[in-house]
Amino acid sequence: MTAAALTMVVDLPLDQWRDRIIACVAGGDRFAGVYGSHSGDAAYLHGLLVGDSVVSCLRALITPDNTGSLSYPALTPDVPAAFWYERALHDLSGVTPIGHPRLEPLLLPRRAGQPTPRPGHPERDRLERHIHSSAADQHGPVDVRGHGVFTLPLGPVRSGVFESIEFLIETPGEDIPHLNIRPHYKHRGIAKRFEGLHLADGVLIAERVEGIASVAHALAFAHAAETLAGVAPPRRAGLIRVIHAELERVANHLDVVTRLCDAAGLAVPHARFGWHKECIMRLVSKLCGNRFGRSVVRVGGVVAEPRLQPAEVAQQLAVLTQRIHSDRNALMVDASFLDRLRGTGHLDPALAASHGALGPVGRGSGFDDDARRRAYDGYAELPLVDGTAVNQHGDALARLRVRWSEIDGAVELIQRACDRLSGLSDAALAAEVPTVDGIALGWAEAPQGEVLYSLEVRDGLIGRCFARSASMHNMLLFHDVFNGDVFTDFPFIEPSFGLSYAGVAM
Repeated sequence: MTAAALTMVVDLPLDQWRDRIIACVAGGDRFAGVYGSHSGDAAYLHGLLVGDSVVSCLRALITPDNTGSLSYPALTPDVPAAFWYERALHDLSGVTPIGHPRLEPLLLPRRAGQPTPRPGHPERDRLERHIHSSAADQHGPVDVRGHGVFTLPLGPVRSGVFESIEFLIETPGEDIPHLNIRPHYKHRGIAKRFEGLHLADGVLIAERVEGIASVAHALAFAHAAETLAGVAPPRRAGLIRVIHAELERVANHLDVVTRLCDAAGLAVPHARFGWHKECIMRLVSKLCGNRFGRSVVRVGGVVAEPRLQPAEVAQQLAVLTQRIHSDRNALMVDASFLDRLRGTGHLDPALAASHGALGPVGRGSGFDDDARRRAYDGYAELPLVDGTAVNQHGDALARLRVRWSEIDGAVELIQRACDRLSGLSDAALAAEVPTVDGIALGWAEAPQGEVLYSLEVRDGLIGRCFARSASMHNMLLFHDVFNGDVFTDFPFIEPSFGLSYAGVAM
């Protein structure tokens, strides 16, 4: 089945739009995001849903009321997964979800008393330099009250190499009953950077939305453009795409392992797994000239042949995998390491399922939704092995075990792709993709989970591009995993999620 057959864009009256989304979610569809796009003084609401066989965008037009405001009844009271999306919608598009339980700034924090700009206001159309607010400024209600409770700001700048984000931890001293998250320090106005570009240039922006998942974002963008034009990449290009996407997955999962070893103070495993990740990235560089796999994907296929022969890729990967397995076997019998992860950062499986948790975060709590099963590129002929990367325990250890399984699965996919490339006579690397106006959806399975793009082309140029990362979707669940955990568990819980904060606040 082609990607085009799996996507659907439906226009609805505003009074039916909300009810349809709620009914679809109640019927088993996964809520995947909501965003706005302006059309003069009016705006379109886009609700994204993922079903077993269809990825759909439900669209509704909002017109200004007699005060010039744009508003609609909030989804969040009935669809809790919309909580952050509607806050971001309000920040970036000026559309007010009436009835939202906590409509505070998420991506564009403002000083007290500063009014929110109207839709189309020039202040929304440029990248802003934000003034850092004090830690005492809660930007909303205090969630934990009692004698001795105080708020501890963690970030946005921390020791070590971490992306900037601020956690406001409300605590009586050691336990973490609640925390608030301020991701706005990473906001770069990515949606605006897409606008007015040709599709070929849009790939360059997509690769930089979430740098550690460059290939996945480029693929999701390319899939949307290819779906819009009704074109599929050649078979050879599809297999090359699989190789790069799976190498990216291995590198990301090894990075998580490295950070967990660092949190445990295990110097030798930390060094060993850091070196394994470096070797994978050097292999990627040998293939394409860039350690992050950039300038590999183009709309319609890939840019060039890999610089190594498939057999050589398979041979080098086999040697690296043997070393990884040896160190993994030693690490996973270290009692002190396992004790720090077991039971830590537990994500309730029922919550993971109701929220639609993505990637290893979801699969570590028994919710298995892998975008590669909605077959694209070479995955159509390289099916996944079901059930090997799912764990029901929901803690940091479960998420780590999922990553080990995914590394093994990624290596197997790469080996099979290399075998097929070696015997493939078709040398075509890209199909011609005409520029077609309209709106289409595209997706890919990043190491963090599903990346979902909604692309709108107007007059041959990108009019709107909504890039939804798994990091954005999963970060909301970070509020809900500190059940009896303490400060010293934080360095284990955070890397176990494996998120990119650039992908949260793009």
